[in-house]
Amino acid sequence: MIDLRSDTVTKPTQGMLEAMFSAKVGDDVFDEDPTVIELEKKAADCFGMEKAIFCPSGTMTNQIAIKLHVSPGDEVICSSESHIYRYEGGGIAFNSSASVRLISGWTGLITAEQVIREINQNNIHFPVTRLVSLENTSNRGGGCCYDIREIEAIHEVCKSRKLKLHLDGARLFNAIIANKENPRQYGKLFDSVSLCFSKGLGAPVGSVLMGTREDILRAKRIRKVLGGGMRQAGFLAAAASYALDHHIVKLERDHKNAERIGLAAKKNKYVKEVLPVETNIVVLVLKETIANSVFISKLKDANVNTVDFGHQRVRLVTHLGLTDEDIITVEQALVNMS
Repeated sequence: MIDLRSDTVTKPTQGMLEAMFSAKVGDDVFDEDPTVIELEKKAADCFGMEKAIFCPSGTMTNQIAIKLHVSPGDEVICSSESHIYRYEGGGIAFNSSASVRLISGWTGLITAEQVIREINQNNIHFPVTRLVSLENTSNRGGGCCYDIREIEAIHEVCKSRKLKLHLDGARLFNAIIANKENPRQYGKLFDSVSLCFSKGLGAPVGSVLMGTREDILRAKRIRKVLGGGMRQAGFLAAAASYALDHHIVKLERDHKNAERIGLAAKKNKYVKEVLPVETNIVVLVLKETIANSVFISKLKDANVNTVDFGHQRVRLVTHLGLTDEDIITVEQALVNMS
């Protein structure tokens, strides 16, 4: 079965496994795991940020960041399509007791002008706006990317209004590769950045949260409360470190494969629209004449596994586990579907 449900389905490559097997480890809760320490420094240096903390998941790094920046009763501005709102189990309310101000739009990208409109007045009837959170790339938007100039504009709004700015960078390197950017451009603009290793970068587990030394020291306490303290975590950190060194360059191939799939999908008689393909995510908007479950079943009969993505939408995600032959099979399955 060719698995396009997500880029989280990848298995470690042989080189990554060897790096994991040979990792030097210690007790990370005691700050004694040399491989974790090395990964955290490598990630922070890459983005020009002061410090990083290694966690089991991107959901945890996002939720730690939110808790760092807000107090109970404060408000977070984000897209209605954002991962922190839709796919993190209500964590903003559960973990931080914060309110959320949602900005609508199918892309999941928001603008500086929209942020300005949603900042609450200094009035006791309203929660205090404290944090703006962006997601790059936007999962719900089909892997679309921010224009760095828009992020700079949002940064200026946050700076002038004394708001914190967080980035859910689950697939951040996809955006960086697609737009030919430098990670340090992001480190200069955000108070905190979450970076995931278990998606397009192909590691089995793990994310880092990057920020100031003071914030990351506080983040370590929050991670402990959330149950995220790991012991000999160096085996996992070694995989993440290997991904930074060897797998970023492979993302461009994923993007080209997604583009090929998108072009093939446009020839499918059940597909009404293919959302613009910018990175490694392809979202198909189906005609009302076919149910998601039927369309997904037809692809599964052709050995292609996809995922339901909401009303009349199906998502396909490319990753480093796919071969050229796999992509050809997917193209044929889409074009020849009966």
